[in-house]
Amino acid sequence: MVEGYSKGLLEAGPQALPEAAPLRLPQATPVIIVAIGLAMLTGCATRPSPEVLTPVLLTAAAHSETRPDRVSVLVATNRTPDGVHGGFGSTWAEKLTYERYAFSVPPGRKDTTIAYPTAKPDPERQFAVVERKQLPKDAFVQQALASVQPDGTVGIFVHGYNYSYQEALYRAAQIAADAKIRGAPILFSWPSAASVAGYVADRDAALSSRSELDSLVTSLSSSGRVKRIILFGHSMGGFLVMETVRDLKLQHRDAVIGKLAVVLAAPDIDVDVFRSQLKDIGTMPIPISLLVSKDDRALVASSFIARERPRVGRLDIDNPVIEEAALKARIRVIDITSIKTSDGLGHDRYASLAKFGAQLASFESGKRSSAGDVGAFVFDAAGAAVASPFRLAGRVVRSQ
Repeated sequence: MVEGYSKGLLEAGPQALPEAAPLRLPQATPVIIVAIGLAMLTGCATRPSPEVLTPVLLTAAAHSETRPDRVSVLVATNRTPDGVHGGFGSTWAEKLTYERYAFSVPPGRKDTTIAYPTAKPDPERQFAVVERKQLPKDAFVQQALASVQPDGTVGIFVHGYNYSYQEALYRAAQIAADAKIRGAPILFSWPSAASVAGYVADRDAALSSRSELDSLVTSLSSSGRVKRIILFGHSMGGFLVMETVRDLKLQHRDAVIGKLAVVLAAPDIDVDVFRSQLKDIGTMPIPISLLVSKDDRALVASSFIARERPRVGRLDIDNPVIEEAALKARIRVIDITSIKTSDGLGHDRYASLAKFGAQLASFESGKRSSAGDVGAFVFDAAGAAVASPFRLAGRVVRSQ
């Protein structure tokens, strides 16, 4: 299905990238696109309303600060507040709003599916907000700095296309719970239209949000306590992350760039656009990591919308050209196809990676023997629990 998809992605390093060979995608028929659209619409049939942002009162046992199934999330958003329903909409605000949430997380979860609270929340089965507080910027930054990991790491999650504020927030809580993150991870929520038909509007909204994400990253990087910022972008959020990093590089803000660890999960980025971004950004101190899978059907749909232009998130690491290109561009391309997906489209695998958080962090920070490598890797979910889950793909070897 993906034969020839990624041929000629990057023929040279990011400083001198020539024109790529023609890229061909498998022909996407209207039937396939309709099927994907219906699947996405079906998943949105029970989308949560802003009411799920209202704190609920649980029993003393369920509400205890010491419960391991309680997590906090900090949020910075450039969405406009919805004064009627208490949430945030899809229009663009002129300034960032900062919030802090505490969640009760249901114990014993077996997958990444999120059960939203109902009128009578069930803490054994459903996620639920138990605290919500709006913060001034200074207080937000202080709480973010208080959540910095012992090694100086702080994480920012940037959601993708077709996300409402509450969906992105609950997803961040799920990831934090599964990764057992100490402190509060940070969600950056840009004004997605939260609509299947809003693809073009979302791309514009992502582009309009570069300065706000820049502001957030800069606020954190200015502290000496922060040694590394994991900037994790999913889908179209990956496009926003790359555009923000590109702007930082063009402004010669190397002190900020030097602290960034960029991870792009199922990035919805045109291959040629990505090549151009890499050319402007150059070599990052911490290599950019791409989490890709060949069977991501949501990216098939976005390719079709873009007149069948290929997306970076569907790179085929079995292609020797990709193996070589990743080395030359000094990036990591990691195939995560072995991870189970729950959305039926193969687009949400990143959420299942959270349970491997410690191993991922170790890989990103260079603590494993292979972590300094760039190239093409395979994430081996079956062997992840007993050994390093990363193995080199094909003929890729340690770069010189």
